[in-house]
Amino acid sequence: MRSLRLFAALCAAVVCFAAAPAHAELKVVATLPDLAALAKAVGGDKVDVTSLALPTQDPHFVDAKPNLALALNRADLLIAAGLDLEIGWLPTLQVGARNNRIQTGNDGYLDASRLVNLQEVPTTQVDRSQGDVHPGGNPHYLYDPRQALAVARGIEARMSQLDGKNAATYKANLAKFTQELQAAQAGWEKRLAGLKGVPVIAYHRTTAYLQDWLGFTTIAFLEPKPGIPPNPSHVAQVLAQGKARKARMVLKEDYYPDSIAKLVASKIPASLVTLPGGTDFRGGQTYLQRMDLMVSRLEQGLTGKGE
Repeated sequence: MRSLRLFAALCAAVVCFAAAPAHAELKVVATLPDLAALAKAVGGDKVDVTSLALPTQDPHFVDAKPNLALALNRADLLIAAGLDLEIGWLPTLQVGARNNRIQTGNDGYLDASRLVNLQEVPTTQVDRSQGDVHPGGNPHYLYDPRQALAVARGIEARMSQLDGKNAATYKANLAKFTQELQAAQAGWEKRLAGLKGVPVIAYHRTTAYLQDWLGFTTIAFLEPKPGIPPNPSHVAQVLAQGKARKARMVLKEDYYPDSIAKLVASKIPASLVTLPGGTDFRGGQTYLQRMDLMVSRLEQGLTGKGE
């Protein structure tokens, strides 16, 4: 509690001595770069969008730095992935931001998980002994473009609510994004049609929505429990499963370590496919470009040309 008070005080000092905010129609902060990219696609030049997390960061573990609280202090809209994905860092930033608009439950806070069809919702009570289990369901829904489109629709509705004078622009941008995404999705599905039924091993439980979309089968995870690093005995079990079921690929995000995934892939043998952890939003990448990169890497893995 004392550390939280100190953090809030530091954030307050940063907020007080910050330069005057830039003029923008709507200031939007997203917890994840994928959400930021969707917000920019919908908002266009009417919005100023900031991503709190980088694509190279595990979204479960983002440093709650005062500069992030400053971004939230100026925000009209905060978009979060929800499902406790950001539980370790976002509430601290919300307190430090001293901005009532973006507090949970207010109109300036949008929980994007409420917009999608959730996977892996526990049917029994869960606790921390089971690892990093999300009691509301799996939060990695932006791996599925169908869910991303649902989120974009929700973002448009909230932007139009908060900034009614630009509602027509937001609706037009959403229509354009929808057309582009659905056209790209058809191409992605054609390229990855051979993934249906293919057994794969994943590092973390990030594959639920990707699997639902593309039809492959995740047979094992390198983590013994979600968020718990691999250990030798568990890796040996996964390796045995991979060999027995002839796994074709080992999937990991680029923010997870390489060594264990490379070892397992080489021993099966299978293709190692490193997936982008998110849109490089600060670098100018769009959500469609991020997805196309992921599809290309999966395609290479399917043809045996992975790492």
